[in-house]
Amino acid sequence: MRILFYFVCITTILFSSIIHAQKTIQNTVIEYFTYSNGKIINAEDPIMLIANEHTTFVAKKNQINIGLEKYPNEQTFIDYDSKAHYSIAHLTKKDKIKMLLPESNQNFTLHNETKFILGYRCKKATIKINSNNITLWYTNELKTKGSPTTLGINLGLVLEIDRNGTYKTLANKINTDLKLDLRDYFKLEENTLVDTQTYKTKLWESRFTTIKLFEDDLLNFSDSIITKPNLMRFAKGTIIVTKVKIPALKSTDQLFINLTEQSNGDAYDRTGSMFLIPHYHEISFMDALEQGLRVLPIYQNQDSPEQFQGVIATNNYTPPIELMRFFTPFGVKGFNHIDVLDYKWQDKAYYRQEITEFLPLLSNSEWYIGVYIGNYDKGGHKISADITIHPDGQEEKNKITTMMPIFNTTNLMEMAGQNYPIMFASPEGLKITFTATTDIKNARLRYITTGHGGWENGDEFNPKLNSISLDQNKVLDYYPWRQDCGSYREYNPASGNFDTGLSSSDLSRSNWCPGTITPPIWVPLGDIKKGVHTIEIKIPQGRREGNSFSYWNVSGVLFGE
Repeated sequence: MRILFYFVCITTILFSSIIHAQKTIQNTVIEYFTYSNGKIINAEDPIMLIANEHTTFVAKKNQINIGLEKYPNEQTFIDYDSKAHYSIAHLTKKDKIKMLLPESNQNFTLHNETKFILGYRCKKATIKINSNNITLWYTNELKTKGSPTTLGINLGLVLEIDRNGTYKTLANKINTDLKLDLRDYFKLEENTLVDTQTYKTKLWESRFTTIKLFEDDLLNFSDSIITKPNLMRFAKGTIIVTKVKIPALKSTDQLFINLTEQSNGDAYDRTGSMFLIPHYHEISFMDALEQGLRVLPIYQNQDSPEQFQGVIATNNYTPPIELMRFFTPFGVKGFNHIDVLDYKWQDKAYYRQEITEFLPLLSNSEWYIGVYIGNYDKGGHKISADITIHPDGQEEKNKITTMMPIFNTTNLMEMAGQNYPIMFASPEGLKITFTATTDIKNARLRYITTGHGGWENGDEFNPKLNSISLDQNKVLDYYPWRQDCGSYREYNPASGNFDTGLSSSDLSRSNWCPGTITPPIWVPLGDIKKGVHTIEIKIPQGRREGNSFSYWNVSGVLFGE
């Protein structure tokens, strides 16, 4: 493949010593620029096409320029003699795969219009693909065929492709005097032939880094011991924890967490949370998991005897950092045998959320990461989860220099006795005092809130105002409410059905639906001066009705510059 390094230097006739040593086959080499709304977007890495009567090769300049290659990359090779059309993926420098593409049936409309591009008379062809209007300009004045994409490869030599008048690929340079046989240098046999699905999967997965966290692991209410490397179970098996090393990250990387859930016996919708366990202070949530709730600091309102373990940050403790709040549907997979009308139940619930805001915290560090699903079922739930790191995103304009986890009321250790967060029954609500060690610019609160309990009269099914104040100045009044729960009916086979024609999973709820994520909202706090400050959260929590009570799971992380 070293010969391909020279292909990018086509302004003059190339490497005469190689020409004499090989077959003399005349090649046309074309450099293409891509334009978006009239602006060149690939000037540093144009598309290169090398073609003759027998073969065509297409790649980006930096893919074949030794020393500038980036992996993965994808190239195209067509052998017109054998009618073989390959897509080739270089996953790494050594790992190369290829797939054989079927002949495409491209029904172009041919027109009589012509125009000149770089001195060659070109004909016009049009086609509509996926609602895109595409115009090609191709020439038959050269004894070769090819295209910078898969479109029009049999028409002639395509010099321009225009999509919707806004996106264009246009030939910038042509050299018709490169003499060598591509097949002598392009060693196709070095690339492993795979089927289409394998090719696409391997290429896709090679574009980002995946850090496995959990795979087919149970969250169930059981004392049974499950032996698995790097897996810890707590709170009767309703919390699982793993330790993971995050590599050094670039400021342009994007981070996502991915989780799938299936019922392994529990038919009900349950609260779930994926969280980090901070280890900055004398006490950590990991200590509570290992030693019991007694090690956690207590939060208590002045007008209430109720005590709540480990819900706010103190001088020697930081609560778990919630990455994602999710809710299991009613029995997906485990109860798919239930026959309701013509619903085709989904195989699993999928949850995916961006967490790039935590990049500075996670980069080049080691963490305990946990998942909680509250349930009292021996079968419980089966989950898999990972973190994916995606390169080449946009660099954040507002640099995060401050990140303070300050509260998390979700009683993750519910099955080990952690109290439900009913502190909002008090007029004082939740009050957190924190210290800013420096001035914080553009402060904002990453806030997740969901209301629960009380059956039809409770806070789960009735909108309740969330009010947030900073230093007694109100910064937010917000009704957290979801009215789209009916969209997820096919994830809820075990959901109860009513005489009204509704399912329980259809009902609107306080910021959550069975089978969905509850994303955070970002609350602007302005600039915060160095010193002591107070955040207050007040929610008019519903009253107890017999054994039924309402409660609110809220979590908050302070970000700033």
